[in-house]
Amino acid sequence: MNYLNFDKIQLANLEYSLNREIIRSNRSGSFCNTTIIGCNTRKYHGLLVSPVEQFENKRFVFLSSLDETIVQHNNEFNLGIHKYDGEIYEPKGHKYVIDFSTDTVSNTLYRVGGVLLRKENLLVEQEKQILIRYVLEDAHSPTKLRFRPFLAFRDMHTLTHANLDANTRVEPVKNGVSIKMYAGLPSLYMQFSTAVEFVPIPDWFYGIEYPKEQERGYDYREDLFVPGYFEADIRKGESLIFSASLNEENPATFKRLFSTQLERRLPRSSYLHCLTNAAQQFIVRNSDQTAEVIAGYPWFGVWGRDTFIALPGITLGIDDHKTCKAVLDTMTERMEGGLFPNMGSRQNPAFNSVDAPLWFFSAVQQYAGYTESGSAVWKQYGAPMKTILNNFRNGTLPYNIRMHDNGLVYAGQEGKALTWMDAVVNGVPVTPRIGYPVEIQALWYNAVQFALALAKEAGDKKFVNEWKDLPELIADSFVKKFWDEDKGYLADVVNGEEKDWSIRPNQVFATSLPYSPVDDEIKKSILDVVDMQLVTPRGLRTLSPEDAEYKGTYEGSQEQRDAAYHQGTVWPWLLEGFSAGWLRVHKKSGVAYIDRLLHGFEEEMTQHGIGTISEIYNGDPPHQAKGAISQAWSVGALLSMSKMIEKYNV
Repeated sequence: MNYLNFDKIQLANLEYSLNREIIRSNRSGSFCNTTIIGCNTRKYHGLLVSPVEQFENKRFVFLSSLDETIVQHNNEFNLGIHKYDGEIYEPKGHKYVIDFSTDTVSNTLYRVGGVLLRKENLLVEQEKQILIRYVLEDAHSPTKLRFRPFLAFRDMHTLTHANLDANTRVEPVKNGVSIKMYAGLPSLYMQFSTAVEFVPIPDWFYGIEYPKEQERGYDYREDLFVPGYFEADIRKGESLIFSASLNEENPATFKRLFSTQLERRLPRSSYLHCLTNAAQQFIVRNSDQTAEVIAGYPWFGVWGRDTFIALPGITLGIDDHKTCKAVLDTMTERMEGGLFPNMGSRQNPAFNSVDAPLWFFSAVQQYAGYTESGSAVWKQYGAPMKTILNNFRNGTLPYNIRMHDNGLVYAGQEGKALTWMDAVVNGVPVTPRIGYPVEIQALWYNAVQFALALAKEAGDKKFVNEWKDLPELIADSFVKKFWDEDKGYLADVVNGEEKDWSIRPNQVFATSLPYSPVDDEIKKSILDVVDMQLVTPRGLRTLSPEDAEYKGTYEGSQEQRDAAYHQGTVWPWLLEGFSAGWLRVHKKSGVAYIDRLLHGFEEEMTQHGIGTISEIYNGDPPHQAKGAISQAWSVGALLSMSKMIEKYNV
């Protein structure tokens, strides 16, 4: 029996099926993303979405969808489905879906009268190629299958429309055709494992809509090009495989390739297997041997901050320290002047994160703890660590990032958001947090202490002598600036004499990191307040619901959503910090609570993003999933929590 189960009766219910999405990546930048009935509801949806090197590895939607038609006795039954204006869905292929599973690959079963047709989608690892296997499980009369490809050939963040610049000619290739709609983009090769007939009937399909984009306040209507259709006879018990690839393939290999790729898939047969599988989806191995972390699917790219926060969970959490090191090495090479590229392209990066360098220390710290090789770690990463620490202390970084005489790190300037709470509306940060952000001080203290510990083990006396007196100063200043015994929690930001006492989750990192500037009594008080005000079954709220600025739902236009992003919205990744702090204070007696939080997400495995964890959730119950359907640091947090529980249960 499959672990991921779906209500067969509800599959034809659009309200049920259109809110459940599947995402698969090929570990080199390509992905396949759609709903469980194959109706695209986002501009990011497509059967083959791949990076193009000529365009700075931006990802393009090549094959948007493939409509299948069963033909018997000259009667046609179209299995496809697209949304058009006025809540019109045509054709209505979803009414033929009688079963769906995704234990290893997406597996859809259609019934049309006496015909049973099974479809299985498989994205080939490390290749810009998708394979779709069709098996005719039952039929009582001659059957044909017809395939109509819907092509986009556009950046995944944009939409396309019928135009005269498109090259609509196809070229014959073995068992199929190829097409190159625009200069500068690669050709798309559509081929079958058996000989097929291609009937050229070039046409644009106008006004296809993506309701999820409409909900988010974006353009949501586009035109897709269909060059014609493929047709093939198929008998009961037979199978054929369709391939869409950015390279010409050998059709004779398709069936063997499908089988070998299928054998390599980790079955999503348990909660942990789902999280492990999801974690692996975020790792990208590039042709230049570098390794990166995609922050989330479908629209995120590589973000520095997200990389370092997610990395330990999605690698060490599944016992893959080699990949952890590969990503650390890649990111270290891209560091400039003590800062890491936080977003943007590789050719045009943005170094707008004060916390990414400090989360780098935390990631290395967890890697060192996993490998138990402190001296080797200092030899490998000591130089970039020193660069970061010296630039913070000497004030040589942009955005007013510098250590003050009290040992604390100041950061920020008007119009810029440098911490993870980085939403901006009309050019103004929603939570500017200029001054001393609380988590930056906790991360800074931990970074200095960790570097000192490594340096001592490695015998680096010069570094130790230069930095050994700083931790005491930081800790003393931190408690004086941020702690209020009567309130029982930490200020979120301190700027001069102004203190922001909004109850936010950033203070948990003063309780969770291995080196903390506060004692256990203060930690317990902080955690009790956070537990009461911020903890939900889906993560931590970003603001207490008792605050006048609290926003309990994440919806509406982009401006409205950005205004709620860090003003009450729930983030699963914050549970990792809360859990680590809770277990440090309560030790084994706290395991049961953290275990409940961890396994509370199990019901999410068949919601929103299938087999993975979403980016955010509403602050108000029932905490509906929002944002990206699969987020690296959300998945990483749960895997890290699983490791914490293992440690305390030994």
